[in-house]
Amino acid sequence: MADEADRFTTMYDACRGRVWAYVVSRAGRQIADEVVSETFAIAWRRWAEVPQAPLPWLLGVARNVLRDTVRAEVRRESLTAELRDWNQRAPHGDAADIADDVADRTALLAALATLPEDDREVLILAAWHGLTPAEAARVVGCSAAAMRVRLHRARKRLTRAVDAAAPPARTRAVRNIRVREEV
Repeated sequence: MADEADRFTTMYDACRGRVWAYVVSRAGRQIADEVVSETFAIAWRRWAEVPQAPLPWLLGVARNVLRDTVRAEVRRESLTAELRDWNQRAPHGDAADIADDVADRTALLAALATLPEDDREVLILAAWHGLTPAEAARVVGCSAAAMRVRLHRARKRLTRAVDAAAPPARTRAVRNIRVREEV
């Protein structure tokens, strides 16, 4: 094991600067350290797969890590934009305080972030895209009955998450997530 650690350290010392320069040239310094760290963590986990000349392999791994990082950021930005649009379309009473709306949106965003990806997906399909349970079921590849159950459970988990994040915001934030009834 010590021999493998020494070989890995030698490879790391020889290649780290070039992998870092590659990532900086593609994405900038802000995320380079994170991407390089993940690249070498993957190399350590998959040490048996690393070839004798590791640099091209490491650059390929760094490229994939960078791609996944960018995709995750795009998803976060998209979700934030959708939530912003959804919040702007939600009905507001004349007496509504803007601070309450901000608190509701913040609580909902925090609660959504804690949900599993599958729950977020069914809530987004139903609430933001306005799909019926049958339509949403076709998107995810399950039956309409299964989708209704998934929506019910996702709403319950969202309610619990909003309650845990900010109990006063729960009523209005969760009430605004409605599912269009099938015609």
